Amino acid sequence: MSSVKEYFSGFGKGLKSLVTGMSVTGKELVTPKVTEQYPENRSTLKIADRFRAELTLKYDAEGRHKCIACGICQMNCPNGTIQLTTKMVDLPDGKKKRKLDKYMYDLGSCTFCMLCVETCPQDALEFSNDFEQAVFTRDKLVKQLNYRPEVADAPAPAPKPAMDPEQLAKIKAEALAKAAKIKAEKEAAAKAAAAGADNASGNDTENK
Repeated sequence: MSSVKEYFSGFGKGLKSLVTGMSVTGKELVTPKVTEQYPENRSTLKIADRFRAELTLKYDAEGRHKCIACGICQMNCPNGTIQLTTKMVDLPDGKKKRKLDKYMYDLGSCTFCMLCVETCPQDALEFSNDFEQAVFTRDKLVKQLNYRPEVADAPAPAPKPAMDPEQLAKIKAEALAKAAKIKAEKEAAAKAAAAGADNASGNDTENK
């Protein structure tokens, strides 16, 4: 008798478990799907702006970037992901300037901590959300960020031509004449004011 009771008890528990599982399955059948059908939906796929996929240099409309090769991003990178190579160039005005030669970035060792972006004094770096970075060999993950052709710096303004000595003398003479005229006008005004004061004092004496 006990064996029959145990049989029906086990059968009831199994049936209850089956009903519970089928109810969960039934709910999932009518729940809206959230699985992304990639790559079929590549044209409509929206990646969040905050997603960090690959470090890039910011370029303006003229093809220039803001990196001055200061090396702060390289020093702050915890994994040695960034390697900068610099060069010295001669400017049109005869001075020398350090410029960026190669900005190498190893995506395979990047932890996406964003220390390079946050500490850049020129705001020259940003993370893109291009997540399609699958390659067959690891060396293809090492990328040169300054891949665009370098845009030449604007030429230095031409120095103003030296003025002819005769012109300098003429300008100086005109300035002296103008200053003398202003001084004479001030002296004449002072004399007129003094004469007016004397006349006023003389009239007061006669009236007394």
